[in-house]
Amino acid sequence: MLEYKAPQRDIRFVMNELLDSEGLYQALPGFEEASEDMLNTIVAEASKFCEEVLAPLYQSGDEEGCEWSEDGVKTPAGFADAYKQYVENGWPSLAAPVENGGQGLPNLAGVVVNELTGTANWAWGMYPGLSHGAVKTIEEHGSPEQKDTYLTNLVSGEWTGTMCLTEAHCGSDLGLLRTKAEPQADGSYAITGTKIFISAGEHDLADNIIHIVLARLPDAPAGTKGISLFIVPKYVVNEDGSIGERNSVHCGSIEKKMGIKASATCVMNFDGAKGYLIGPENRGLNAMFTFMNTARLGTAVQGLAHAELAFQGSLRYARERLAMRSISGPKNPDGPADPIIVHPDVRRMLLTQKAIAEGSRAFIYFLGQQSDIEERGEGEAKQEAADLMSLLTPIAKAFITETGYEAANLGVQIYGGHGFIKEWGMEQIVRDARIAMLYEGTTGIQALDLIGRKVLGSGGKLLMGFTKLIHKFCEDHKDNGVGAFVAPLAHYNKEWGELTMKIGEAAMENPDEAGAAAVDYLMYSGYVTLAYFWAQMASVANDKLEQGTDEKEFYEAKLHTAHFYFDRILPRALMHKESMLSGADNLMEMEEALFAF
Repeated sequence: MLEYKAPQRDIRFVMNELLDSEGLYQALPGFEEASEDMLNTIVAEASKFCEEVLAPLYQSGDEEGCEWSEDGVKTPAGFADAYKQYVENGWPSLAAPVENGGQGLPNLAGVVVNELTGTANWAWGMYPGLSHGAVKTIEEHGSPEQKDTYLTNLVSGEWTGTMCLTEAHCGSDLGLLRTKAEPQADGSYAITGTKIFISAGEHDLADNIIHIVLARLPDAPAGTKGISLFIVPKYVVNEDGSIGERNSVHCGSIEKKMGIKASATCVMNFDGAKGYLIGPENRGLNAMFTFMNTARLGTAVQGLAHAELAFQGSLRYARERLAMRSISGPKNPDGPADPIIVHPDVRRMLLTQKAIAEGSRAFIYFLGQQSDIEERGEGEAKQEAADLMSLLTPIAKAFITETGYEAANLGVQIYGGHGFIKEWGMEQIVRDARIAMLYEGTTGIQALDLIGRKVLGSGGKLLMGFTKLIHKFCEDHKDNGVGAFVAPLAHYNKEWGELTMKIGEAAMENPDEAGAAAVDYLMYSGYVTLAYFWAQMASVANDKLEQGTDEKEFYEAKLHTAHFYFDRILPRALMHKESMLSGADNLMEMEEALFAF
C-alpha cells in the first residue's frame, strides 16, 4: 500500500532558501502579502488535505476507474467529495487575480499546491488542473463579457475547464483539424466535430464544464493559419450568469487507458454546439498557446510528482526489506539479512530518484517565479523572465517527464518482483507516468520547438540569456566551497553554446540535421539545466553548514546528492553530445523499403 508524505521541508528549502520567494514578492506589485510565513502555511494546509483526503483515493481510484453512461461520467468513489472539499477550502482560486474572484497570490503558490495534489493523486488532480489553462486563456484573450461570464466560476472551481484540440486523424499536427464553426445570426457559432483524448471532458464533480475548442470558420485558410478558438460550455450560461439549457456537446465514450484510469479521458461530440469566438478569427492557435504553455508546465509537475512518489515508496521499502548481506560485511548482524538500502546498486537507484525529484522541484519552482515576474515585473526584468519561460518550458516539459518516468521505473526495480504486483502501487506510478511524455506535445515535439523555434529561431538570443545566468553563478562561486560543482558546470555551459553553433551550421546545409539532433539536444540541455540548480542548492547547503545549523543532516544530504548528480548523472550529457553530433545520415540514408521485415 502506497503512503504519501508531503516533502514540506524540501519545499520550504526551495521556496525560501534557494529562491528567496519573500524577497522577490516584496518587490513585485500586488504580491507583497506572499511572505515566507504565508507560503509555509499554504504548504502545511495543502499537505494535510493531500495526505488525508487525496492520497487514500489514489489506488482505489485506479482500481475502480470511471464509468460512462448516456447520462454522463461517474468518477470513482470519494472523488466528488474530495473535489467539494477542495473548492470549499479555496484551493482553486489561490493564484487567480482578485478581480476575477481569486486570492491574488503568486503563480508559484499554485505550482506548489499542484505538486502536492498531483503527487498525492495525479488522476484526481487532472479534473481541476486544466481549469487553470482555461482561466489563463480567457484572462488573456477573452472579451470583457466573456471574462464576466466565465471567470468567476472557473476560478472558484464551481465550474471546470478543458482543452479540446486533438482529433482522431491529427494529434500534434493541428493544421489538419476538421471541426467546423458556422456563424449564427445571434453572433455565436455552431461547432460541429469530434475531439478525442479530452481530459476531464465529462464528469460529476462540477456544475458546468467550459470547453476551449479549436475549430475552422468557413473559407478559413488551410493549415494552422485557418484555426480559430471558441468557448463551448456544457450548459449555456444565461445573461444573469445562471446555468441555462444543455448545449449540444456530449461525451461519446471514455478511453480505456494504460494509466491515470481515474481521470476521464473523453471522446467529445460537438453537434452544432453553441460556441463563442475568443480572440481574432484565424488566430486561435496563437491564443491556444496560452493554454498549452500552462498545461506544459503542469505536465512537467507530473514528472516531478511521479519521481517523488516513487522515491518515497522505494526508500520506505529499501529500509525495511531484508535481502542478502552487504558485500562489505553485515550491517544488520542480529537479523537474518541486511536491509537492501545497504547495497550499492539500490543506493544508485534511490539517489537517482532523489536527484531527479529534488532537482526538478527547484527547476519548476524557478519557472513558477519567472511566470510571476513576467506577469507583474517591469522593463528588462519582465522581458528576461518571458525569455526564460520561452526557452525553458519545452526543456522542463520533456526532460522532467522523461526523467520522472525513469524514476518511476526505478521504483519497480527496487521492489523487485513485488514492484510488478498491483498492491504495492509502484506499477501504477509507471503506468500513470507514461502519458506525461505524450500529451501537451511529445518529447520529440518539445525538442523541435526548443532547437527550432526557441534557440535557432531566436539566433541564439534566448539560450544566451540563460547561459549568462549560469556563467554569472560560476564566476560568483568559483572561489568558495562549491568549486567541485562550478568547474564542470562552467565547462558544460560553454559547450552548450558550442554545440548549438555546430548544429545550427549543419542545419543550414541540411534542415534534417536539426531534427536528427533535437531530442539529444533537449536532453543535454536538461542535464545541464538541472546541474545549475543542483550547484545552487549545494551552495546554499554549504553556506548553512559553514554558518552552523541544527539541521546538519538535511544540508549534508543536499551536498551528497549534488555530488552524486555531478558524478553519475550529469555525464549522461556526453552521450547525448556524441549522438547529436553524429549527424542525420545514420537516420535518413536508409531507404524506407529497407525497414520492411
